Amino acid sequence: MSASLEAARALLAEHPVVDGHNDLPWALREQVRYDLDRRDIAGDQTGHLHTDIPRLRAGGVGAQFWSVYVRTDYTGDQAVSATLEQIDVVRRMAARYPGDLRLAYTADDMEAARADGRIASLMGAEGGHSINNSLATLRALYELGVRYMTLTHNDNIDWADSATDEPRAHGLTAFGREVVREMNRLGMLVDLSHVSADTMRDALDTSVAPVVFSHSSARAVCDHPRNIPDDVLERLPANGGVAMATFVPKFILPEAVDWTLRADENMRAHGFHHLDTTAEGMAVHRAFEAGNPRPLATAATVADHLDHMREVAGVDHIGIGGDFDGTAFTPADLADVSGYPNLIAELLDRKWSTADLAKLTWQNAVRTLRGAEDVARAVQDGRGPSVATIDQLDGLDG
Repeated sequence: MSASLEAARALLAEHPVVDGHNDLPWALREQVRYDLDRRDIAGDQTGHLHTDIPRLRAGGVGAQFWSVYVRTDYTGDQAVSATLEQIDVVRRMAARYPGDLRLAYTADDMEAARADGRIASLMGAEGGHSINNSLATLRALYELGVRYMTLTHNDNIDWADSATDEPRAHGLTAFGREVVREMNRLGMLVDLSHVSADTMRDALDTSVAPVVFSHSSARAVCDHPRNIPDDVLERLPANGGVAMATFVPKFILPEAVDWTLRADENMRAHGFHHLDTTAEGMAVHRAFEAGNPRPLATAATVADHLDHMREVAGVDHIGIGGDFDGTAFTPADLADVSGYPNLIAELLDRKWSTADLAKLTWQNAVRTLRGAEDVARAVQDGRGPSVATIDQLDGLDG
């Protein structure tokens, strides 16, 4: 073991990773329909999943935001029901593995879980379609433990534009701004990964609480619409939020962008959703890769993004959001959740201090959630739950 890797492991024992985004719940849905006996993450699930408890431990993960994502072709009541099923499996995981996982709802819960040697398990909804244009549904998700919501996924929704769709609202609609205000009132973090740059700016204009980018990197380093422009990163210090760098190669390595477009088209040509990570879908991916060598990202690629994000936003406003089990491909030395020490070792080699790395891995994310909680208490003193509807605010009732 190199000296840097040994030092990284020691650092993570003291300041573990808060990872902003892991899609294990969706992988369990796709692979085994939530049958935890068939994918028992107490043991090694290499070959099936990026995530299991032994590898979380090896990776120095102290808190995980589990994504309760549902695809955007799930709409209306179907999207809500599927999100509830995702929440259910996270709660079942925590109940099944109480010696390792503990549900967390607050920053204090995160600290308490760490003190007890448990991995704090939080939830984040991915895509505003999950609330079916209903602020009451948003509140219900909060009551069930959801602590951030990504305003969109890959497609526009009625009240917000996605980064990877054609502009329609050019940011947030009036109802979209009301969603942000209600999230502030609840203490649910506004997650700006996946949204368009205009939506990011509108959300920052509207939110009085810190925001999060749960899994996004720097657009100046890799010009992909899923990444964060510098003018948005520059606003994080005033907002108090955190941008958590992702590991997905097509978002961080310019050479991987075109390759991934061709790989996704190949998946669709074979009748698969381009995000399919089932065994059958991955077989199609691997066959394509065999004939079309994939550009390889590494921990150094991610570190390049973190260097830039630190320079623009400041070390108090950056974090890590790997997106494991939500991507078919990972960097060469960040293949699964056990790989975080490789990233920390790379940053140590770049002369990041222990104090700065502690902020990156643990402190910034905890502070951001606590900031949202503080704002919620203040807002609730002056305002009750919103009963506004999208028809009223966006004029859909004619």
